[in-house]
Parts: sequence; structure tokens; C-alpha cells
Amino acid sequence: MRTSFGIQQMSPQQKLTSTDVGEMSRSARVMALLGLQYTRPFHRDALFLFLFTLGPTVWLSIVLFALQPHPRHTLWSPVFLSVALWQPLCEELLFRGVIQGYLLQSRSMQKTWFGLSISNLLTSCLFSLAHLASHSISWSLLVFLPSLCFGFVRDRFGSVYPSIVLHVFYNTGYFLLIGGGTLLNSG
Repeated sequence: MRTSFGIQQMSPQQKLTSTDVGEMSRSARVMALLGLQYTRPFHRDALFLFLFTLGPTVWLSIVLFALQPHPRHTLWSPVFLSVALWQPLCEELLFRGVIQGYLLQSRSMQKTWFGLSISNLLTSCLFSLAHLASHSISWSLLVFLPSLCFGFVRDRFGSVYPSIVLHVFYNTGYFLLIGGGTLLNSG
């Protein structure tokens, strides 16, 4: 399948032949399943760069309405590091690595709908539902679109590293520019 950016998109299962899988060690198969391999340089991909710049575009449009200044000493606090680094890392490993990786094993879950795999759509629904545990319904619905972006790059590159980079970048910018003051001052 070709995307509008002219770069071929393949699932991790399409890249591995049956002889490749047979010759892989168990740990290598688990790493491939979880998307913990670096298959090609995602930072040079036009679509990844577009999704990367989408974050600041959204932040700047929100800043006009909801800027909340925060003290500089809170920037490297444990609370900030948690929401900007550790939570995105753990969420991506769980949702895009374990759940989406597991769903991608089924051929039916690899089918796409408007360029998004069924496994990505289901994982993004679970991701949004998981946010209901600590956030409002509107917040949980708002994380669905970024989740689709994270899942899309997971499918595109067969790796969770691009989705981790995007998620950390999106959270860091959001909490620095918009949500940081309230969150960090409460911690």
C-alpha cells in the first residue's frame, strides 16, 4: 500500500518471512512483537515530521485561550517528569507495544480503514477508555486523535520508538504551555 507521501507502508508481519521467524531467537521474536526494534530512520520520514509539527500547531492554537504560566523550578520536578516522560513511555510500551503488537498478529487486525489499521483503532479506543480512570469524559475523548497518530507510526515503522518520541513530545509541550501550571503546582 502506498501513502500520500509516497512511502511504502508495511506491517511488521509483512516484513518477516516464515523462514526469518523460524531462525529468530525467542527474545528476538518478542522484541519484534512488541515493536522494540529499530527498522528504519523514522526521524527522516515526511509523515512522521508532519505529525511531529502537528503538536506545536495545536499547542499554539490552544495557548491563545488557556495559557497557564508555571514557575521554572517545577520544570524538572518528579511530577513533571512523570507526565512528560515516564507516563508516555509506559503507555506506549503497554498500548502500542503489547496490545497493538498482539492484535497485529491477526491478519484481520492488519486490515486498514482510511489508512488506519483495525488494531490501531481498537488500541486507541482502549487508550481513551483507560484515561477515564483519572480524567473526564471530554479529556478521554480528546486523547483518541493523538492515540491514532501514535498507533499509525507504530504500524508504519513496525516499532514503538516513533510513537514514544511523539507521545513524549506531545505531553511535554502540552504540560509546559497549557496544563503545566495547574498540574505542577498541585504536586
